[in-house]
Amino acid sequence: MKYIDLNCDMGELPDALADQEAIMRSISSANIACGGHAGNANTMRTTIEQAMRHKVAVGAHPGYEDPANFGRMEMRLSFDEIADCVHRQILALDQIAMRLGARIGHVKPHGALYNQAAQEREIARAITDGVKRWRKDAILVGLAGSVMLDEFHAARFAVAAEAFADRRYESDGSLRSRRLSDSLLTDPQAAAEQALQIVSEQTATAANGASVSLRAQTICIHGDTIGAAEIVAHVRRRLEEAGITIAPLGTTNPTA
Repeated sequence: MKYIDLNCDMGELPDALADQEAIMRSISSANIACGGHAGNANTMRTTIEQAMRHKVAVGAHPGYEDPANFGRMEMRLSFDEIADCVHRQILALDQIAMRLGARIGHVKPHGALYNQAAQEREIARAITDGVKRWRKDAILVGLAGSVMLDEFHAARFAVAAEAFADRRYESDGSLRSRRLSDSLLTDPQAAAEQALQIVSEQTATAANGASVSLRAQTICIHGDTIGAAEIVAHVRRRLEEAGITIAPLGTTNPTA
């Protein structure tokens, strides 16, 4: 039997908190913005409460502390600055989670921090340093096939390789730049078929038609993608129709 985790980046849009309920019905893990690129005490608390109601695993989603650019603009920070900001954001979420009786099980970097760590080992190492200051038993989520997974492994973390249902790939396995008009898959059926291809064939078709090798334990649908609730519902339904079990990281779903 095949297992996959479905995750979504959440708590990023204060005006869309009510809409998150629909997404929660389809996912197994929520990556919650913790005050860096987005999020505040209210969005963190509300999103955790929603996750608990729907029995969805809770994770931290730290990014560059640059809300004006939603954490999607590359920054050049020192090792310690990156570690500090990751640690600071996880603690902010963890304090709220503990008050609600929830436990943070995984950490997934956001946006430019994620993309840079996928290519630059020093940034990936800084992320692990920030997480270590908090806890050493969390699962770290990173781009499938990237060097960040090697660094997460080297730091002795459990690791989950991630692929994306709603993003197009380049032939080298990197994500197609959001600056390009075709970087997103907003058609629910197309996203569902890409998710099934990733799970069943461990590949995705790149924007130029090439086949990209992807071995993933978790698949992401972004909460700020247009029609995210419909997309994730289609993804889940298509996977389950193919006999694939949706399970959160840290349960029966193996990590890399």
